[in-house]
Amino acid sequence: MASPAPHPNPVPEGKRGPFSRLLKAVLRWLHRWQNWLVALGLIMFVLVGCRFWPHQPLRSWLPSSTAVYDQKGHLLRLTLASDQQYRLWLPLKEISPQLIEGVLLHEDRWYAWHPGVNPYGLLRGAWVTYALRRNPQGGSTITMQLARLLWGLNTRTPMGKLRQIARALQLELFYSKREILEAYLNDAPYGANVQGAGTAGLVYFGKPASQLSLPEALTLAVIPQNPSRRLLAGQGSGSNVLISSGLADARNRLYRAWLARHPQDAVLKPLFELPLTLRPLSRLPFEAPHAVEQVLAAQAWNGSDRSAVLNTTIDLELQHSLERQIALYVKRNASRGINNAAAILVDTRDMSIRALVGSADYRDAAIQGQVNGTLAKRSPGSTLKPFIYGLGFDQGILQPQTVLRDVPTAFGPYTPENFDGNFLGPITATQALIRSRNIPAVWVASQLHQPSLYDFLQQAGVSRMASEQHYGLSLVLGGGEVSMQELADLYAMLANQGMLRPLRLRSDDPQVQGTRLLSEEASFMVMDILRQNPRPDEAVGMQAMRMPVYWKTGTSWAFRDAWTAGSFGPYVLVVWVGNFDGSGNPAFVGVDAAAPLFFQIVDALRAEHVRLDEPIRHMPANLKHVQICLASGNLPTEWCPQKGTTWFIPGKSPIRVDDIYRPLVIDDSTGQQACPPFDGKRTHVEVYEFWPSDLQRVFQQAGMPRRKPPINPACSGGERVDGSAPSMTSPLRGSAYTLRLKQLDEARIPFTATSDADVHALYWFVDDAYVGRSAPNELMYWQPHTAGRYTVRVVDDHGRADQRLLEVNLVD
Repeated sequence: MASPAPHPNPVPEGKRGPFSRLLKAVLRWLHRWQNWLVALGLIMFVLVGCRFWPHQPLRSWLPSSTAVYDQKGHLLRLTLASDQQYRLWLPLKEISPQLIEGVLLHEDRWYAWHPGVNPYGLLRGAWVTYALRRNPQGGSTITMQLARLLWGLNTRTPMGKLRQIARALQLELFYSKREILEAYLNDAPYGANVQGAGTAGLVYFGKPASQLSLPEALTLAVIPQNPSRRLLAGQGSGSNVLISSGLADARNRLYRAWLARHPQDAVLKPLFELPLTLRPLSRLPFEAPHAVEQVLAAQAWNGSDRSAVLNTTIDLELQHSLERQIALYVKRNASRGINNAAAILVDTRDMSIRALVGSADYRDAAIQGQVNGTLAKRSPGSTLKPFIYGLGFDQGILQPQTVLRDVPTAFGPYTPENFDGNFLGPITATQALIRSRNIPAVWVASQLHQPSLYDFLQQAGVSRMASEQHYGLSLVLGGGEVSMQELADLYAMLANQGMLRPLRLRSDDPQVQGTRLLSEEASFMVMDILRQNPRPDEAVGMQAMRMPVYWKTGTSWAFRDAWTAGSFGPYVLVVWVGNFDGSGNPAFVGVDAAAPLFFQIVDALRAEHVRLDEPIRHMPANLKHVQICLASGNLPTEWCPQKGTTWFIPGKSPIRVDDIYRPLVIDDSTGQQACPPFDGKRTHVEVYEFWPSDLQRVFQQAGMPRRKPPINPACSGGERVDGSAPSMTSPLRGSAYTLRLKQLDEARIPFTATSDADVHALYWFVDDAYVGRSAPNELMYWQPHTAGRYTVRVVDDHGRADQRLLEVNLVD
């Protein structure tokens, strides 16, 4: 085969340009070293790949403690990690730069330059340890020390040292220098079971690692090299102790090395001559234990990652104030059998829990002190009554001066009694709530439609409630169970004009808009009533001189729980006195046992100059003042002798003309009612009180009988003022009677009704069939013959009537 023809214009070797010669030289060099370059590229690829390959962050290698703080940054508790070490992980940016530099200066000056192992340090350590046989020196870098901590290596033998070196190189492959230094500062030993600079700062100096002074930072920098010996003198004491001489010498040597780099810090030399104390591990704060345990339990329950730092809404100063007052109160009243109490203080402005005392003494096993009483479900007694009246205001059932009946009343099979066993007769809604009368409250509850008290409590988030039928009307008197925290939320709702918002115990809990449970008008009226409740220790005329307190007491059945709940300034306070085992005590009466503690706390906060300025709450625009007749709470007529005012919601509050005071034309000759026409008769007009029959009987029993109007049956009523129609009190509206089939022949259902003063007889009908007659306010019994729905109607002797449905069920 012929060889290719030569290039027509070949360029001689010596006449090629410098660029061409350089390119050829580079190509020859690459050809000669190509194998090494490929190998180097592979090595670089592996190194970069190791760094970016998904791997476990160093923070998750060892479990972390949790530091719980109050709202002002005071440490409440530092928990143990799952391996029983105090180890609080902090990001590098939250650790004092002086501490970081001091550690590098003392432990590993070449940290930024070596690949995890310092050959000079290893050779020097081996020479001192094995050749000179002096105190062992490992020559370990920070990376090697971290490897020993993470893998739990025994580095006292040559083989152990080799494993440490290998692990250190592994760390350098997978993690950056910053990550390794951060992990070391968080895992380094600081004596006993304290690990990490952040933990040591809290334990020994009571401050975060970012706030350490230079003497404190350099002290912590030298501890990890020999923590057990250098901290030996500072452990086990009940108060702060001076640092040991060995620790002081090591710190001062480091300070001299520090000055070589930072000569300007020579002005701090007097600080290094002052004695430095460490706080023993035994004096680590253990504050607000019930609140801390609640917030930790909530974190675990929610399944969230365990945070190294939890900031709560607790104010440690307020917490200590409540704890002092409870301890003092229990000590003073131990002779009465009062050994335990709990309290919770809520700031209504942001719904944060400022203080939470779950028991009188957390460490007292005799009272089960570790139980968080603010979470326990207890019978609230009468503390739910304000919400009954609030619902009644909203549903147009009553207004603050509506006159209610505090008389013996049967609500179907339920016959409640007052706490004192007495009956007051006619009483305004305001006084009925202030004096905590049971009969009026149950009557208001019986008149509620949607929502009922049960519905209201469900909407408010009260947990673990049984069915509504289980409680019936007893719910208003404490037949159900609520916790102190739920009750505090409800009273905060009143203070926040009817808006319910959840309580907050963590500072990062969101503040939500909330849910409206009561109107602004109803909330205002309830708060106005609670404000009028006089303190149990108040002298006459002193109430106006104090700041307003809106409060209510409660006593559970069998004297198991004594309550006082209310608001003052921007706070809501709930106090409970009782026993966690549910045992009763006649001393556990709300006004006698809980109210004194409630006001003792209020007065203490005022004396300690806590800001108690009440938030500005404007009166609702739709709320009006109207004039009423005090005897009936209705619009006054010209015959009403005493008038007053009440709050009124236009279009909602019930209002009618007074019919208690009525004029009668009296025949002068007979003293009886004169019948028209009046021409030729000598007559005069007198005003009489026409009280319903049930109230007349109470007046009679109280020794205060009212003058009976001289009603003349012969009068046709042409000039008579129409009175009140009868009001059926049994059967109860919406009630159902369940009877056993075998007892049907013996079963009787009671019928009763109140009537006007001019009534002499009541006539009863069931489904338009006449079943009997009774005197006013007397019982009449009816026997059903089968199950079904019946219409019961009562008619008085003036033709006025009332009716309601009755349901009868039969069971075997």
